[in-house]
Amino acid sequence: MQRMILAALIAFFAVPSFAQTTWKTDKAHSGVKFTVSHLVVSEVEGRFTDFDATVTQSKDDWSDMKVLATVKTASINTDNEGRDKHLRSDDFLNAEKFPELTFKSTGVEVTGKGTFKITGDLTIRDVTRPVVLDAAFKGVIKDPWGNTKAGIRATTTIDRFEWGVKWNKALEAGGLVAGKDVTVTLLFEFAKQ
Repeated sequence: MQRMILAALIAFFAVPSFAQTTWKTDKAHSGVKFTVSHLVVSEVEGRFTDFDATVTQSKDDWSDMKVLATVKTASINTDNEGRDKHLRSDDFLNAEKFPELTFKSTGVEVTGKGTFKITGDLTIRDVTRPVVLDAAFKGVIKDPWGNTKAGIRATTTIDRFEWGVKWNKALEAGGLVAGKDVTVTLLFEFAKQ
């Protein structure tokens, strides 16, 4: 019996272990952006200026990455003070009651060399629904100051109505003042911790 236990312990410790690496957002070189149609014929661009994301991974190809991101809803900015105030109100994000929106990954599917589908749970206004991000891993590099950096670009399109962001007005000619589909683009540069 002792030999079996000893053999099991040797086998356990002989299996190579993969160190998990943690990466934090370099906010000065990252962005959370979105576009939504306006009056059917154009698009409005915006961004969130206060956000954070952490990635953990142990495989060189990042196929086992886990992502956790938070965005402060009050930091929404479309370069129009009146519109931004409206977007922070209960008609849209209700930043006072729901100060953060979050994304937590639940899985990663490799779709090509350096490309992934990252599935996860997106929470807006305390409503959590699954989304899929189309992501491209841009690689790992040492910057001129000796820091290890990595880059990921990810996009998804969501129906804001599904998260309770339902304010709108119909146009006489048809369509809505603000579109229901919002395209989100994440441009993240990470610093190795």
